Amino acid sequence: MSEDGKKSQLDDIQLQLIERISKNDTNGFKQLLGQLKGGVNFVDDSGMSILAHASFKGNKEAVQLLLDMGADINLNQHGADYTPLHFAALSGNTNVCRQLLDAGINANSINSVNRTASQMAAFVGNHACVETINNYVSLASLEYYTQLHGQQQEPQIPPALLKSFHTFVTEINLHPVRITLNAQSLGLLKLLANLRKALTLMCEKEMQKTHDINELMAFKYHYLGWIVGELLRCEEQFKAQHKDKPAEGDAANKGGDFVEVFVKRVLKENKLGQLDYVEFTVRECAREFPYRECTVFRQIATQLGGKDAAPALVILRNAINGLRGFVDETSYCSTCGQEKPDKKCSKCKAVQYCDRECQRLHWFMHKKSCPRLLAAVLAGKKDQPKAPIDASELREELAKLSA
Repeated sequence: MSEDGKKSQLDDIQLQLIERISKNDTNGFKQLLGQLKGGVNFVDDSGMSILAHASFKGNKEAVQLLLDMGADINLNQHGADYTPLHFAALSGNTNVCRQLLDAGINANSINSVNRTASQMAAFVGNHACVETINNYVSLASLEYYTQLHGQQQEPQIPPALLKSFHTFVTEINLHPVRITLNAQSLGLLKLLANLRKALTLMCEKEMQKTHDINELMAFKYHYLGWIVGELLRCEEQFKAQHKDKPAEGDAANKGGDFVEVFVKRVLKENKLGQLDYVEFTVRECAREFPYRECTVFRQIATQLGGKDAAPALVILRNAINGLRGFVDETSYCSTCGQEKPDKKCSKCKAVQYCDRECQRLHWFMHKKSCPRLLAAVLAGKKDQPKAPIDASELREELAKLSA
């Protein structure tokens, strides 16, 4: 075949679209789309579609525009067999990965070196993309639990809460507090018993598949169901203790009272600053996993039983979300374990939180150590040597004052 025969024949608008997206010029890209003739399913000279280009740039808005215009997620004439999801995973943009997954792209497609998108993301250190892809479950696959089956009088999950259920199941953060707060914010607290049944059934269905069994997701469903069961048990205990006391205000409507009791139970530290309840709960959850012959169970059990084992929650998170290739300096919320929180304790500046609610929930523990941490921070500042005076900077400041 001649060289010309190998190349796609692009018109000026198509070439300009590729150029605009390569520069992440979203406004220019949007203007040109209106002039495009023949649709958005075309490829460049390397066989790379415009959707693949937008995915590689991590351009969420452009990707959504293309999907809305009928971009084919399976259009792939790239020589190395990279799908748009491979390119999105390499970009490091979890939102674009999620857009493509929601559109139905196959996360298990492999490229010319037999690597999935998740594996390529892991190779370049984009761990958030690994977690997003590995934890993904399609919305359509969860519709089963919103329907009546057999002699059921009502579905396990009300159809109106399907999206909430989907968000709950695909959450990456496995900290019991985050799972609890998600259940609360998503309106799932009123159906904890059914939620636990649905998650148990999801685990069973996954492990009973004849092929393409996802052991990691099966264990995750088991774990989520276990935490929901712990939350349900806390609710029952709370109601028994307060059966003669009428509930008041919004907390009664939202189930906030027993949620706060559970969160404090989770966050209570021992003298060494360790979370005993979390350690015990995760270990008990692993011990009760019914499919003991599977690889993920053996992996977790071996690590939990090892000498100087890492905290059980860390072992669980690494098993499900993937072990990170290096230890980075990522910060975590002291309450729910969310990565990269943007709030700090206003006094000591030593602990971080997602928001005021997380800070409020953790205060019962942090108030004991806040003064000590503040003293340590201040002492550290005193011990730091003073930087030498910059003569040029001093002259500039004096000039501003005299101006």
